[in-house]
Amino acid sequence: MDQSVVITLGFLVFAIIMFAWEKIPLSITAMIVAVGLHLTGVLSAKAAFAGFVDANVLLFMGMFIVGAAFFETGLAVEVGNLVTKVAKTETRLIIAIMMITGLLSGFLSNTGTAAVLIPVVIGICKKANFSQTRMMMPLVFAAAMGGNISLIGAPGNMIAQAGLQQAGLQGFEFFDYGKIGLPMLIVGTIFYATIGKRFLPATPSRTPDASYQGNDDYSHIPSWKKWIAGLVLVGTVAAMIFEKELGVKLYVSAWIGALILVATNVITETAAIVVGSSLAYATPIGMPANTMVYNIAGYSFMDYVKAGIPLIVVSMIVSLILLPILFPFHP
Repeated sequence: MDQSVVITLGFLVFAIIMFAWEKIPLSITAMIVAVGLHLTGVLSAKAAFAGFVDANVLLFMGMFIVGAAFFETGLAVEVGNLVTKVAKTETRLIIAIMMITGLLSGFLSNTGTAAVLIPVVIGICKKANFSQTRMMMPLVFAAAMGGNISLIGAPGNMIAQAGLQQAGLQGFEFFDYGKIGLPMLIVGTIFYATIGKRFLPATPSRTPDASYQGNDDYSHIPSWKKWIAGLVLVGTVAAMIFEKELGVKLYVSAWIGALILVATNVITETAAIVVGSSLAYATPIGMPANTMVYNIAGYSFMDYVKAGIPLIVVSMIVSLILLPILFPFHP
């Protein structure tokens, strides 16, 4: 009997047993079969997932689950606390906040990253007697800039990728966006650590939201869950970076990571979901993260205009310099 037939029958039996047994959610069983049939060479990635949705949607679904585990286990909070411990001055704190937020946002949900790090920064500001009003805006701007570090950093990146592929053109490599996005994050960080500090409001324009609570308590989360969440994130990103060498599509890697997290109960099936966009700095409604800190910090609409427009100008300058060099129209 042909090997592919044997493998297919094996997965069929597995699916029937698991559907009847219901020890793991039915949706997870279905995804295991789809991923397994592709990895064993029975079906191409496109054929294996043809019954689901667009590959780019699958990619984001998988990465949302991986990101959710990173956030919900409290690992993101620990990373934020660790990095910001070196921040003894306001300038250092701005640099630490923007770099860690930007780097995490390059591979996880921009909005999720901001949501988790906002209480971390508030706690640090209270302990060190820094103005949290001056720190919230750099945080959410860095979350937006971080979306331009990798192919999976923001929905717009994958929309462009899909458009190129549908036109039969060569798509972007995993870190092609980062050639522009990382310098943009670095320059933006330097800008707010120096000249841009004067554009950050020192005091709230409105009354801050007094009902906002601080960090959630993650002390009840077992350390093994944090380890698995971290290792799966690193492994998933590594698999995406070496997509061509491994011969595994980005969305397949994302779903392998997601399945591991659900199967090990690091994150539940029902908890396994938030999309932001890039360069929307100048208003409190430009992206979800901006809106998050609007009430918390007591900002006004004009606070975003004053602090955001200079960053847009800086970002445009960086882009206009690097784009023709790294991606020439006439190579």
